[in-house]
Amino acid sequence: MHAEAATQLRSANPDDWPVAPGWQALTAGFFASAEGRSLLDFLRQRLQAGAVLFPPEPLRALALTPPEAVRVLILGQDPYHGRGQAEGLAFSVAPGVRLPPSLQNIFKEMRRDLGTPFPPFPDPGGSLVQWATNGVLLLNTCLTVEEGQAASHSGRGWERLTDAVIRHVAEGARPVVFMLWGNHAQTKRALIPADRGHLVLTSNHPSPLSALRPPAPFIGNGHFGQARAFRERQGA
Repeated sequence: MHAEAATQLRSANPDDWPVAPGWQALTAGFFASAEGRSLLDFLRQRLQAGAVLFPPEPLRALALTPPEAVRVLILGQDPYHGRGQAEGLAFSVAPGVRLPPSLQNIFKEMRRDLGTPFPPFPDPGGSLVQWATNGVLLLNTCLTVEEGQAASHSGRGWERLTDAVIRHVAEGARPVVFMLWGNHAQTKRALIPADRGHLVLTSNHPSPLSALRPPAPFIGNGHFGQARAFRERQGA
């Protein structure tokens, strides 16, 4: 396959976007709905018009992290819009890509809070696939974007699907850690029942524009340590 083919969306057919079995009924129901069909029509039109869309696999988070495996949900907004960056996981970048500032701040806070190396993997890159395969659902609220145009697919229908994913996780029997960074993510707090024992952590977004600002700076929020302690109390 040509290298370019692995970096951008080539098809608006959800059959080309595999998900873990536990998510299949939810995603199939969405794409069969009027809003899901409208979204697919929009994506096909943009592809036919020659638009470059990212990431290559919009549902990759749901492929790598089955619902029964979710222990932590980190919520982003939409994929990176630079060529070759987005790999279908919130905040994650494809191997070999320079770390975006927000991801640098995530690693910085992990190092401050947990004493982990920077970055916290043997691979010096910014791919968070290891997190995704170990129970961290890295979910954006909008799952596609056009090159160079942040939030260009916001409001086109993805939010209905991702809201359903958040509800599905939040209504499960197992307590989960929800990390809601920034105002956009925190609007989804209403989807998380207060009586299920979940740990909901909120702060500013890790973007350099807000990471150090009051009232709830990202740097110093202690979310990773709180999540680890919570999981230990759950017997993990």
